[in-house]
Amino acid sequence: MAEGLEAVIGLEVHVQLLTASKLFCGCSTAFGAAPNTQVCPVCLGLPGALPVLNRRAVELALRLGLALGCEIDRHCRFARKQYFYPDLPKGYQITQFWAPLCCGGRMEFEVDGTPRSVRLRHAHLEEDAGRSVHAEAYVAEDETLVDLNRCGVPLVEIVTEPELHSPREAACFVAELRRLLRCLGVSDGQMERGSLRCDANVSIRPKGAPDQGVATEIKNLNSLRALERALATEVARQVAVRGQGEAVSHQTLCWDAAAQAVAVMRDKEYAHDYRYSPEPDLPPACIPERWIEKLRRALPELPLARKRRLEREYGLPPERAYLLTDDSSLADYFEAVAKAVGVPQLACNWMTGAVARTAKQLHVSIAEFPVPASSLAKLLVEVRDGALSDHAARQVLSTMIATGRPVEDLLASRGTSLPRPEVGRVIEEVLFQHSTLVSGYRQGKKQLFGFFIGEVMRKLPDEADPQEVRALLQERLAGPPADPEGD
Repeated sequence: MAEGLEAVIGLEVHVQLLTASKLFCGCSTAFGAAPNTQVCPVCLGLPGALPVLNRRAVELALRLGLALGCEIDRHCRFARKQYFYPDLPKGYQITQFWAPLCCGGRMEFEVDGTPRSVRLRHAHLEEDAGRSVHAEAYVAEDETLVDLNRCGVPLVEIVTEPELHSPREAACFVAELRRLLRCLGVSDGQMERGSLRCDANVSIRPKGAPDQGVATEIKNLNSLRALERALATEVARQVAVRGQGEAVSHQTLCWDAAAQAVAVMRDKEYAHDYRYSPEPDLPPACIPERWIEKLRRALPELPLARKRRLEREYGLPPERAYLLTDDSSLADYFEAVAKAVGVPQLACNWMTGAVARTAKQLHVSIAEFPVPASSLAKLLVEVRDGALSDHAARQVLSTMIATGRPVEDLLASRGTSLPRPEVGRVIEEVLFQHSTLVSGYRQGKKQLFGFFIGEVMRKLPDEADPQEVRALLQERLAGPPADPEGD
């Protein structure tokens, strides 16, 4: 950024709500269906077809609005937004304009550990359009297929005030919003499937100036990387334009990921270009206050607040607490294990290590993980008490997953120690091989004890009891010197 200038960024985030059916009809919202198999006269807006508002979609939008601290408009009204796209056959979109469901509010997030907060203008309900398909499996490179399965899919559009000042801030905002959506069960937040996508308005102004300046809009950014890179590219372009003494045009742009460049789509529209009109086929939906209060009371602890609590209560590093709270099921699992074991760092290491890795290999979420938190806790108690090495515990975990056998049976059948003569033989072997170091230990270099432990454990199978090895080694080192030959 050139000295004395700052970027001004506002976001419009489109979130697909986690409903089984569309916003105004019973068509499925399932992802991946064959093109044009999930459509009906209502979502296509055919003459005589009347829309009916999906109650579940309103409930999810309310839950999100309450979590963001929005004011709820109890008289939910819709409008028609008139425009022509090839993948919008009825020529208008049913959305909200004069009376958004959720107004105001604020979103808190962190940028590399630094707290930030951005005000929201509103969050409103609307239906999605279809999509134009180019060069996919069933479309030749020179052909275009219009797939209308997405027509009528329920969206909530969250509009921020232009208070973000860097691409990094914008990406962190969307990342935290996605964590919030998943925590609330409002959306799956899968950007690669179009469940979450952004339009970004960006301008450049002298730092601290009250006016935002002429903004451009980058449409349909569908990954955090694309958002950050597109904004960085557009900011640099606008700075260069100003540097040449020219004016930035009020345009709508698209991001070309292959070329890592923005391209002009059209001159940017204003609200009056859409000729909004009241939607005549949908009466206002009155939202009872008791429904709002019921949803407010049922809100869970939000991800950012939980992250900060995990740092405070369990002494976790910020990056580990962030990982654990990215999925509320993962955080629930961690807290259950940590409380049972009493060593949060041990539970955290296993959650972000062996458990996360195994879940990824099995292609399951933590909510579907085949080992319950209580069983993992019993296993980690053995590790905590030194009765089982970390490596041996991972083997037990693998056996539990492969066979479904209870952890108690596996620990009982496995045993926790080798015969003392076998351990003693290995200790004598190690002390003989390192007799010079043994002399040093006996002359006061007590830090060598860890080296001897490591060498003995390395030569023993996983069944060795670390506590017994430690006791035998201490006993042996307190006895007569080993053979003087060796290193």
